[in-house]
Amino acid sequence: MRSLIIKMSHNDLSEKMYREHILELYKNPSNFGEIKNPTHKHTETNSLCGDEITVQMIIKNGKVSDVKFNGSGCVISMVSSSLLTDKIKGMKIEDIKKLTKKDMLKLLNIKINPARLKCALLSLDAVKKTLSPLKQNQGNVTRSKIKGGLN
Repeated sequence: MRSLIIKMSHNDLSEKMYREHILELYKNPSNFGEIKNPTHKHTETNSLCGDEITVQMIIKNGKVSDVKFNGSGCVISMVSSSLLTDKIKGMKIEDIKKLTKKDMLKLLNIKINPARLKCALLSLDAVKKTLSPLKQNQGNVTRSKIKGGLN
């Protein structure tokens, strides 16, 4: 009986490992939970699929000293929230406000089809709206429903 030998290129193996990493982040996302007394908080909903993400932050001296998110959504929205909150922890507010769709897609590092783009950008929309001047020092959750996403 002959055994089948499958040759995988380095790129195939790397892609497979990264996809496994993505699934692990979905099962155990970084920064998932709630902050007891956030200085900034916002909930963003994707009305096309029902994903909902709440971002909470503590801002000190113009930087994010702590950030958490909670909610429910597909793999892409949850993983993008996890990766983005890891990235912005410790960042200056003005640098966070400059983050773009391109930055988010680079952070995800997977192909996103047009139908899933809104899922990938939900956390970035939520983070930027959390930092808007009107959200500062408000204890109430604000909500937005998006149809598009950030440019």
